[in-house]
Amino acid sequence: MRKTQLTLIALMISVCAIAQIKMPPASPTFELKGTVGLAEVKVVYSRPSAKGRDVAGNLIPYNEVWRTGANASTKISFSKDVKLNGNPVPAGDYALYTSFTEDKATIILSNNLTWWGSLGYDSKDDLLRFDVPVKHPSSHYETFTISFSDFTMNSANLNMKWEHTKAMFKIESDVDANVMADIKAQVIDATPSNPGVYFQAAGYYYDTKRDAKLALEWVNKAIDGSQQKQYWVVHLKAKLLARMGKKKQAKAAAEESISLAKAGNNPDYVRLNEKLIADLK
Repeated sequence: MRKTQLTLIALMISVCAIAQIKMPPASPTFELKGTVGLAEVKVVYSRPSAKGRDVAGNLIPYNEVWRTGANASTKISFSKDVKLNGNPVPAGDYALYTSFTEDKATIILSNNLTWWGSLGYDSKDDLLRFDVPVKHPSSHYETFTISFSDFTMNSANLNMKWEHTKAMFKIESDVDANVMADIKAQVIDATPSNPGVYFQAAGYYYDTKRDAKLALEWVNKAIDGSQQKQYWVVHLKAKLLARMGKKKQAKAAAEESISLAKAGNNPDYVRLNEKLIADLK
């Protein structure tokens, strides 16, 4: 009898171990990816929900190191060296911790990726700490959310929002030094086999307000090296001529770009060229 009872208990334990109800996690894991300048940025975090509970000072504890989410500590990685609010950060993987008050958040990057949440956290593993202001917007975020915003050519903001609490910091990537090094190596010190490289270099010079005369030379090489003229390349030529004050030549190039854009069925470039011509008057 005792042997039979033990067998039944073992079977019950086995069934309980196997048969489980599948339910969505209370704080699902989410992965956020984005390109900031030339750096790939990835954030992996768990997203708790308020569910009627107070967030400020409670679910986000004040004056304590917080895991910046739920479950394991939030992880953030950078494929290239970046700056966070002006502070240099080498490429790599880090744990993202925060410490909040009502008005201020301390952003913490730790080299230790092994802790579960903030259990065992030790400041000796910190790579960086800096403070940012905390805002309390009227909009409500039920679930803790990390997102990117305010993208520029070399920067973006990382936002942390939950209920009526929000903090953010800027991520910057040194785009200019890398792009200019490529332009020097591929265009200035060499002759690219792909005429599109001339177009890229000229476009960067235009966007960063560098030598328009040199950029125009590159645009002409891009046009001459292509099998057929492309409306976007001719449009860049028109913009460079306009910047140089050569209005008559700029208008002619814009009109040529309009004809090419119409043939290519691209009304957006037709409008861009028409605006450029109107601004020349």
